[in-house]
Amino acid sequence: MPELNIEAKQLADGIVQIEANGTLTGETSEKMEGAIQALFNRGCYKLVVNMTKIQYISSAGAGVFIGQVGTAEDNKGHIFLMLESDSLVFGVFDVLGLLDIFPHGPAVEDGVKFFQSR
Repeated sequence: MPELNIEAKQLADGIVQIEANGTLTGETSEKMEGAIQALFNRGCYKLVVNMTKIQYISSAGAGVFIGQVGTAEDNKGHIFLMLESDSLVFGVFDVLGLLDIFPHGPAVEDGVKFFQSR
């Protein structure tokens, strides 16, 4: 059975980092969606999602972010994805054409700089 572990921690300037570890599939996507929704309920809309420890992501897993990015943007936030360019996850987002929608970079500092420059 696929497993997904998620932890959130507060960064500077209202930015929250989500650490995700495991697989993000149709079976585990509800857990990620719930974590993002809980942050939105707390008024946190600037999210840096560390995807570097995700071993596998399905299109349903990527769909979680598609479904949530509008809410983040409507509240002056966004979802920044921490991705390594040689990873499977990067490849999935690339094939799905999502790298044009989601700002991304290899380090948490890239996400912080993205939000600080907005």
